[in-house]
Amino acid sequence: MTNNLAAPPTEEYATFYEGYVQLALARKDVLAALPRQIDELSAAMGGLSDEQACYRFGPEEWSIKEMMGHMNDVERVFSYRLLRVSRNDQTPLPGFEQDDFVKAANFDEWKIGDLVQEFEHMRRANILAISNMTDEVLLRRGMASGMPVSARALIHMLVGHVEHHMISFRENYLPGIK
Repeated sequence: MTNNLAAPPTEEYATFYEGYVQLALARKDVLAALPRQIDELSAAMGGLSDEQACYRFGPEEWSIKEMMGHMNDVERVFSYRLLRVSRNDQTPLPGFEQDDFVKAANFDEWKIGDLVQEFEHMRRANILAISNMTDEVLLRRGMASGMPVSARALIHMLVGHVEHHMISFRENYLPGIK
């Protein structure tokens, strides 16, 4: 089982995901960041009231609940891609339209605590799966959204995507929450 998760070279993921990979690499230890992000999300959003979590910093922006729900959707989609790629499934995997997912979910009706808890459960399941992947499995590649992707790139993308939204939360949402 893996103890060290090397940085994926750029040919292992679409250029669209470069920012996520770089944010994950900035965490230094991607494997350690996986559980740490559970605590960081819980500390940042778990104490918000449902009213506070409906805050949006602009009329066209997602609310905090919608952003949290989106993070859960992406955790689930990237996890599924990771499962398929790690199992050496070469079936091309489709993309998804994030705004349509958010609109269809009606996340503002959810409790923020439920959204945070959902993330924790999915992430803990991912940590178990990842901790049992061999170095050989991490190097496996598949196709997602018409582009090649490796299992190790998907793990970096899981961390980087959450990091991206936590930066947005601190910079754009937190200053306006009352």
